[in-house]
Amino acid sequence: MKQLKTLLLATVLCIGTVSFTYAQSKIAHINTNDLISAMPEMKAATAELEALSKTYQTDLQSMGTELQNKAKQYDAEAATKTQEENNKRQEELLTMEQNARQFQSKAQQDLQAKQETLFKPITEKARAAILKVGRAQGFEYVLDSGVGVTIVADGKDLLNDVKKELGI
Repeated sequence: MKQLKTLLLATVLCIGTVSFTYAQSKIAHINTNDLISAMPEMKAATAELEALSKTYQTDLQSMGTELQNKAKQYDAEAATKTQEENNKRQEELLTMEQNARQFQSKAQQDLQAKQETLFKPITEKARAAILKVGRAQGFEYVLDSGVGVTIVADGKDLLNDVKKELGI
């Protein structure tokens, strides 16, 4: 009976020690949004996306202006034209409007694809730097405080260290 109590006590102490060891995990945090927005590559990618977006907006505005001008012209001339000509003109305006909507849809798809193409290497570079710094400093976990996660623990903020790693 005494051996059973000793064995039970030893097991409880062993489990308690292991639990305490795991409870002492090193945790850090970083706001990846702040890190990525500070990277020069991100600023260049954002500028490229804005330029492309402005190009699409300009093209779409010119299509809209052309459509409005033709509509006004056709409305003014409608009384002097036959019903058949007016129907053809109305179909032409509808086709122009559909083309403008298709262009807008394609432009949005192109912008999203370009954004993915430009931002993916940047986020991968940031992730790699976070992993490198976190591992070098012996952290087991690095939490992202930029995605709405409230950091309760007093873990180290790695933002400055990762910026230094990236040369920012």
